Amino acid sequence: MSGTALQPLATIGILGGGQLGRMLALAAARLGFKCHVFAPSPDSPAFDVVHRVSCADYTDTEALDRFAADVDVVTYEFENVPAETATFLAARVPVLPDPQILATTQDRLAEKNFVAGLGIRTAPYADVAQADELAAAIARIGRPAILKTRRYGYDGKGQATIKNGTDPQAAWRSVGGQPCILEAYVPFEREVSVVAARGHDGTVACFDVTENDHRDHILKVSRVPASLSAEAAQEAQRIAEAIAQKFAYVGVLAVEMFVLPGSGGILVNEIAPRVHNSGHWTLDGASVSQFEQHIRAVAGWPLATPMRHGRVEMTNLIGDEVDDFARWLTIPGASVHLYGKAAVRPGRKMGHVTQVFPV
Repeated sequence: MSGTALQPLATIGILGGGQLGRMLALAAARLGFKCHVFAPSPDSPAFDVVHRVSCADYTDTEALDRFAADVDVVTYEFENVPAETATFLAARVPVLPDPQILATTQDRLAEKNFVAGLGIRTAPYADVAQADELAAAIARIGRPAILKTRRYGYDGKGQATIKNGTDPQAAWRSVGGQPCILEAYVPFEREVSVVAARGHDGTVACFDVTENDHRDHILKVSRVPASLSAEAAQEAQRIAEAIAQKFAYVGVLAVEMFVLPGSGGILVNEIAPRVHNSGHWTLDGASVSQFEQHIRAVAGWPLATPMRHGRVEMTNLIGDEVDDFARWLTIPGASVHLYGKAAVRPGRKMGHVTQVFPV
């Protein structure tokens, strides 16, 4: 390990207290690290598994100062942490991945421009900064198209489909009348993702390509390996590696992609600068999890070489599906992960189940 690598018992700061922060903290504990989680909600699931917490708003500079003084490195579990918060902390303690990456991926237009600048294909898109620009964007992109807010959209939120007969201004109002991009609808064959890690030394390790099925815009099932040719799988991993290298990324990121019918190739949909729901299968289905890989990267430790244990399927438990957890406990080969969330709400991810099928 390098001289800048953290030693066991060092403290890793995590911005965000959801299930991703919880699983990062558990992975860190396995490697001998302590974690300090900073999040505004007192019922954050990650608070239950760490030795220290800060429950404060992300704009509370006094609380952030105290947090920075207590940790050796800071990372984050979701991309909607204010970039200003990450930048404030970066003046006091290393923040990984770099806050500039966070700022780019928080803005769909900036992200699309970044990907296109690498010569990587995306769906055709147009900037729609204000309502009177929408008609020209539709004329250029065509219908059907998807209007997406540039910031703060996830799990289908902040999106409206514009079809023949759709009133564009009604679509604009439905997403809050804020700056957007308009993307052409892509008639894809399947959705896939690549979860990749990049270390301080520039080493990149990709997990196997994952095939993803969504329900109501929320990931429901991930399957590995994806139903792709070897050539397509290699191309997907090459794209993820190119993005990680251009960013000089440190940590785990996920690249969501569309596979087009026939030999139409692969388009990048979104980049998630963090551990990702479609990588949860790695907890039980691989020799190293995405969470441990992320902790290794931000700590300056060597990355592991991921080895898959077999064919793997991950199923999200969404809303009241979590009430059926006991049935999953009786299924051979199934591993149940519950996130410790007290309130069950429709569309809320409450846990997941991983099934490993040896081959």
